[in-house]
Amino acid sequence: VIDHEDCLVGIVTVDDAMLVLQDETTEDISIMAGVSPNEDSYFETSVFQQAKNRTPWLMLLMLSATITGEILGYYEQAMAAMPILITFIPMLMGTGGNCGSQSSTLIIRGLAVGEIEFSDIFRVALVVGTLLAFVNGVRICIMYDRNIMLAVALGITMIAVVMMAKCIGCILPLLAKKIGLDPAIMAAPLITTILDTCTILVYFNIVTTMFRL
Repeated sequence: VIDHEDCLVGIVTVDDAMLVLQDETTEDISIMAGVSPNEDSYFETSVFQQAKNRTPWLMLLMLSATITGEILGYYEQAMAAMPILITFIPMLMGTGGNCGSQSSTLIIRGLAVGEIEFSDIFRVALVVGTLLAFVNGVRICIMYDRNIMLAVALGITMIAVVMMAKCIGCILPLLAKKIGLDPAIMAAPLITTILDTCTILVYFNIVTTMFRL
């Protein structure tokens, strides 16, 4: 370390740098998990402080999830006319959330180390979505007496959900960085909550159109 006259005033050791790196990594991991960062270690933090660090994000995500419930209520007649549609909701929401979490994690890490490649993201999403749609379509045909129409509807939905999840998982961290926020806040909990709502909208728009519900 030098001063304004280029005279040596001190040194930064590797140990010092590693401590800073450890602190920054711990902070990013906490934010990605929806926990407010804390300078003290886990065992040095009181139960009240730990609850305080976790509650705001959990409260926000819980309240935002009510939007998904309202959307489900809007399609109540469609579910009453074709109850089997309900059984696929957890699978689609889980797949969308998982895909979005994968993408956001890769992008956040890429932003941290300065290595981001977008060339294959959407092609990978299309391949993954098609593969998942095919496997799920075979499963539906086996379990539901070769219901091809249902298999096709779920296949289209699966591809759309995976593509959407990849886009949202990539765009939100980049948007956060663009406006000066930590990209880590756009991690799994928030991405999953957003994708739950979007998945329900995509799913019921496709099935109600195809089955004319």
